[in-house]
Amino acid sequence: MEAVKEMESVEKIQAINKTSWIQRMKSYKRTPLSFVLWLLVNVAMIATVAVLAYLIVYILVNGVPYLNSQLFELKYTSENASVFPAIINTLIMTVLSLVLAVPLGIFAAIYLVEYAKRGNKLVEVVRLTAETLSGIPSIVYGLFGMLFFVKALGWGLCLLSGAATMAIMILPLIMRTTEEALKSVPDSFREGSFGLGAGKLRTVFRIILPSAVPGILSGVILGIGRIVGETAALMYTAGTIAEIPTNVMGSGRTLALHMYVLSSEGLYMDQAYATAVILLILVVGINALSSFIARKLTKA
Repeated sequence: MEAVKEMESVEKIQAINKTSWIQRMKSYKRTPLSFVLWLLVNVAMIATVAVLAYLIVYILVNGVPYLNSQLFELKYTSENASVFPAIINTLIMTVLSLVLAVPLGIFAAIYLVEYAKRGNKLVEVVRLTAETLSGIPSIVYGLFGMLFFVKALGWGLCLLSGAATMAIMILPLIMRTTEEALKSVPDSFREGSFGLGAGKLRTVFRIILPSAVPGILSGVILGIGRIVGETAALMYTAGTIAEIPTNVMGSGRTLALHMYVLSSEGLYMDQAYATAVILLILVVGINALSSFIARKLTKA
């Protein structure tokens, strides 16, 4: 009986906290501006979901019918327009870019948050530079990569040149997201660690970084999305050859660049839509894998 009474009391409490549609409308009559804001928020949400759903459905409707075994042959020819080399090149480009950018971005953010003195002019300059680099068009990065990595260093059009260029592109993004993730960790974590006798380095790597992993991985996921969807910068640095290179000094095109080349030629529009479907699935798969890893690391 006591348990039943407790359940009834909980239900009553929950009912008190709920507001009906009529009560909400009456409150909006007293504050018309709140109703306007509520309406704008809902319209924006519906419009965003509608546009996203339309794009996904449009890509699937135009691309799924043209998915066949020829698209996944090992070697690209003018007859099959295979995307398999582009898929492999995309994965290689993503891994190389992350290997170059993630350590630099994380360690730079650790220095800015944990070691640099507050009010330091150098820190402000670094942050301003990172924000400025985030707004530079990708074609500018492509021209820089072509002049520096391809020409000056003599690497030529290769995956390494493209990965180095993409690493510079996503470095400000990873650095800023990591910095915000580190700032979100409460100072009580640091104080408790210092109070137990831990040093600065141990506190950062054992206490602060594990707590900031979800925020750091969100920046990595955004960086992956930019790498996979980039075309302009890679056109000038990685080349447009549709084959799997034997090493990182070989040239090759990624999925987004492959789709651009097919659509620009105008002869393989069906294969271009099919490539868009594969690119969509690849991005969703990579993001899902990154989220799964983030959850596992957070639980650990």
